[in-house]
Amino acid sequence: MKTKNIFYSLAVASILIATSCVSDSDLNQTDPNFETADNFWQNDKDAVEGVNAVYGSLLTDGSYMRSTPLLLDLKGDGTKSNSPWGAMANVGRFNSSVADASIYGWAFETFYQGVYRANQVIENVPGIEMEDGELKNRVLGQAYFLRGLYFFHLVNLFKNVPLPLLSTEIYHEQRTQEEGWEQVITDFQVAEQLLPNNYDYVSGLDSGEVGRATKGAAMAYLGKAYLFIGDFSAAKTAFEYVINSGEYELVANYQDNFTLYNENNQESIFEIQFSREAGGVDLGWGGAPASGWGKTSARAITYGPPTFGFTDAQPTRILFDDYHIEATIDGQVDPRLDATIFYNKPGGMMLYGVDFATHYGANESYLNDLFVAKYQNSDGSRADEYDWRSGINERIMRYADVLLMYAECLNELGQTDVAYGYIQQVRDRANLPDLYITKPAMSQQQMRDQIAHERFLEFPLEGHRFDDIRRWGWLQDSSKLEWLKSRDPEFGSYVTGREYFPIPQAEMDNNPLVTEQNLGY
Repeated sequence: MKTKNIFYSLAVASILIATSCVSDSDLNQTDPNFETADNFWQNDKDAVEGVNAVYGSLLTDGSYMRSTPLLLDLKGDGTKSNSPWGAMANVGRFNSSVADASIYGWAFETFYQGVYRANQVIENVPGIEMEDGELKNRVLGQAYFLRGLYFFHLVNLFKNVPLPLLSTEIYHEQRTQEEGWEQVITDFQVAEQLLPNNYDYVSGLDSGEVGRATKGAAMAYLGKAYLFIGDFSAAKTAFEYVINSGEYELVANYQDNFTLYNENNQESIFEIQFSREAGGVDLGWGGAPASGWGKTSARAITYGPPTFGFTDAQPTRILFDDYHIEATIDGQVDPRLDATIFYNKPGGMMLYGVDFATHYGANESYLNDLFVAKYQNSDGSRADEYDWRSGINERIMRYADVLLMYAECLNELGQTDVAYGYIQQVRDRANLPDLYITKPAMSQQQMRDQIAHERFLEFPLEGHRFDDIRRWGWLQDSSKLEWLKSRDPEFGSYVTGREYFPIPQAEMDNNPLVTEQNLGY
């Protein structure tokens, strides 16, 4: 059973539906059973329900229910797709089609739905007379954080996109990526000023609720945005706040970050809240919410091993091999391997209550293949994932990420020796040797390569690897690109510009202010 969580009110969806007018004012009737934006924003409850709806856009198919993890994962060298669905398989092959906006177009649409909802909160909540001024600040802080997060994904995945700051405007001008990052940073800066460190000691309707955005989440994403534009000094300052806040630490067991049983733990800075208990049993495919929608994820079935899920995403052999590069202090294989990959392990490996070798013994191709273990309900409590209803929360910002991003900032600012300690905190959990001893006095470039290796093994199938490849400029470095091709043949089809997804054609057709398609399409 989950701890007390935020629940995303379906009733509030009504405020997000624009009402249309007719020329004859006598026909313009108001249904007293249907809430509109004009009559909704009245009190504290409305404000909280309004911001809950902004979170709701994280739960549907276009975002973290299914599409966004695929878009973030499949282009990296640690992940591949042999999906029979072309739109999915082509993501990792850098071959998404302008003619078919499946998956990437759904994400584009859903992110803007989240932006629109956040804008409604930002526009309307200041005008509500609320006795609890701190609650108002927290609601607004969450809206700015979530808008920043949606813009972060849009700018990061689609490059030059519109940046709507008002919900009342129909068309929005396409902006440069530089302008996009500026807006992302601004939203996170505003958010961190308004948000609490946690909700344990606040009063109001959100008291004690976990899963809501915090100051630490805003600062972590602010640092990440600065890191992505190469402002290492500003990123370092933001990450230092998170590290020094005392709110976060690594959990002892790496696998606890990817199961039902230790959600919203001390390592999790921000995670998407899924639940099998909340809401109905229908899947949230997109559009206006329906009363039967649940709050579950389709990630587990999409990534699931064969006969338990669809196996649309798989780890690569190079990821498996890289876990064997360095043994633990006691001579064992890196324990993160078994938390990440299902494979024919000597001595046996259990999944969904059965032994891997026994279950796949009659199928040699399965027996010798690799499958995703992260975010699977594979502990034996469920037979498979075919009901499409995983309740495992998606941890999209972990403290381990902050530690390694902070180490990267230190290295880029000439403090390579200091970076060792922050990397070692992550390595210690995996029981890996002390880098000070095994690789003393690394140069800045050697440390860059080491951090890339550390991030590859700490965060596979968590949506970070290709972001790292792109921001490090490896695709524009001929030697690095050839290295990637040697590790993952899918990089052989990369062409300049296809590190980003295309602007969906429907957006270009319907918005006269969006005129520039991304390079390569």
